[in-house]
Amino acid sequence: MNLFDLIAPCYDRLMGAPDEQRLRELLQLPSAGLLLDAGGGTGRVSSHLASSKLRCVVADLSAGMLKAARAKEAICPVRADVHCLPFAQESFDRILIVDAFHHFSEASTVLKELLRVLKPGGRLLIEEFNMERYLVKLAALTERLFGTASRFYSAEGIMQLLALNGSVGRIHRASGYKVWITADK
Repeated sequence: MNLFDLIAPCYDRLMGAPDEQRLRELLQLPSAGLLLDAGGGTGRVSSHLASSKLRCVVADLSAGMLKAARAKEAICPVRADVHCLPFAQESFDRILIVDAFHHFSEASTVLKELLRVLKPGGRLLIEEFNMERYLVKLAALTERLFGTASRFYSAEGIMQLLALNGSVGRIHRASGYKVWITADK
């Protein structure tokens, strides 16, 4: 059992509610079609974005997190490794990664895979912790001490990885501990 399986029952309460309005704005919602919540765990975020026109798929490796996601009717949980997704090319209209990018061991491979399953005209949104903040650096160190293989990237580092995969991103800075990066295909 891994850390995420252990914290799954209380994860939504620990992380709090997402900034739904900001995410809708950055994802350019409402949009019809499919949204992939990559590394989406319990569906804590995508369950707030789902609608009758936008169906949400949560892809995660943690069985405990996906068990919690199954309790949310608005989303479809799928046990999948984001490094090699079981979806056809150009399947998703929108892709979302919230507070998970730092957990992907091969970030460049993940971006290549996400861009593969993103439809032309689609949008990828990455929400990550702002590495310019001291408390975020402390949290990153804490995760390492707990044995996670997390690697936190600066917004500029994520932009470089996007560029390596043939995509142009845009940084949307927050005043708090978050930063958002969008990339259109």
